[in-house]
Amino acid sequence: MTSHPTGDELSQPTPPTEESPSSYIPGRLLHRSFTHHPASVLSAKASTLFLSDGRSILDACGGAAVATIGHGHPSVLDAISRQAQDVSYVHTQAFTTPAAEDLANLLLEGQPGGLDMAFFVGSGSEAVEAAMKLARQWHFERGETQRVHFVARQQGYHGNTMASMSLSSNVARKIPYQGFSYPHVTHVSPPFAYRYQRDAESEEDFTNRLVQEVEDEFLRIGTDKVIAFVGETVIGATAGCVTPPKGYWAGVQAVCQKYGILLILDEIMCGSGRCGAPFAFLQEDVQPDIVTVAKGLGGGYAPIAGVLMNRKVTDVIRNGSGAFVHGHTYQAHPLSCATALEVQKVIRRENLISQCAQMGKLLEELLRREIGGLKSVGDIRGRGLFWAVEFVQDKNTKAPFDPKIGFGVKVQQDAFERGVAIYPGAGTIDGRRGDHVLLAPPFNITRGELETVVEVLRESIMSQEALHG
Repeated sequence: MTSHPTGDELSQPTPPTEESPSSYIPGRLLHRSFTHHPASVLSAKASTLFLSDGRSILDACGGAAVATIGHGHPSVLDAISRQAQDVSYVHTQAFTTPAAEDLANLLLEGQPGGLDMAFFVGSGSEAVEAAMKLARQWHFERGETQRVHFVARQQGYHGNTMASMSLSSNVARKIPYQGFSYPHVTHVSPPFAYRYQRDAESEEDFTNRLVQEVEDEFLRIGTDKVIAFVGETVIGATAGCVTPPKGYWAGVQAVCQKYGILLILDEIMCGSGRCGAPFAFLQEDVQPDIVTVAKGLGGGYAPIAGVLMNRKVTDVIRNGSGAFVHGHTYQAHPLSCATALEVQKVIRRENLISQCAQMGKLLEELLRREIGGLKSVGDIRGRGLFWAVEFVQDKNTKAPFDPKIGFGVKVQQDAFERGVAIYPGAGTIDGRRGDHVLLAPPFNITRGELETVVEVLRESIMSQEALHG
């Protein structure tokens, strides 16, 4: 196992005590797989996970782009304790709490991109469901009850509940549930240049073609039937950190506005500072109507997600029925909101979004220098501390590895054995073919830790190339 340099680490991780159990006995908990038992984590500090078998793992993917400030931050732990002592739960039909109000005010300070109000739930899937219902209600209140259709994109992911999964095009996760999907959803091409841009096509031509495809789909469905266009501002795990070509979001928004269609941006994975800005859409020329956020919002310290909406949306409902016809028992949960509030304060206090942007440039430099020349590395792409490496069997043709090999998963497993956790992806191209791995470490990861991550990634890729080259 690769040893981790301490370098400029802010705090030295503390391993489990001798009294900690050395192993765990599988019991009644249903894991994601019956054939693969996950590693047992006894404790975590900063970017390091300490396992029950004595190993330490450097978490280079933040779980799933979640752990924005690492583990064990003392001010967050104090905030959780204080809120638990004050009030642990109230029902939002009758009550609110300072934690929930303060979190909304902090996130929407200055109304970024025109965002005006926040609605907090427990997960990204819940947030997408809520956004879909909010968008539908907006049209309903304006008398356009015939609008029932959503347009999303291939190779996008928006959640695991039935409606949010209907927007998604993650093939593997949908197979057992054919026939259960929300029926009024269609998908257009993703802004995925490495795989979808034609050889003789300029970036501008690629953008124009994609935007025209969106408009053509609206016209095919009937522009008076479409509720919203939904897309990840930067595509996340399904295709691997795909940034859009210049002008894409501005073009899509113009088409949406032309036909009175709402624009919903999914920033569950790419938002909350992950791309080096408070919101990923602030790096694009676009003003969304609705934005969903999750993962980095609470940094993994508590389950929380949010739906953020433009004044354009809230005004219609405020002046119409006066109520969003939706709600959850654990909506705006005080503990979750207090936790997320402190995580966001830490990010601001420690200037971590700027640090994310700076360390992202270092990560890009290291990736391109250390692994860009490897024969299986087809593309390196991303923004901030949100990067992916796509693998190919042939660089010239971009031919992927046989899916039966599971090249990306094998790289992930090899890296784990060397002491680094990365996030694998399969079906990168079309849901069936293609492999990538994703890196999304905490914003306060150190230079020495990043160097270790890339060193281990290089070793793991070369190891798999030797076996499958």
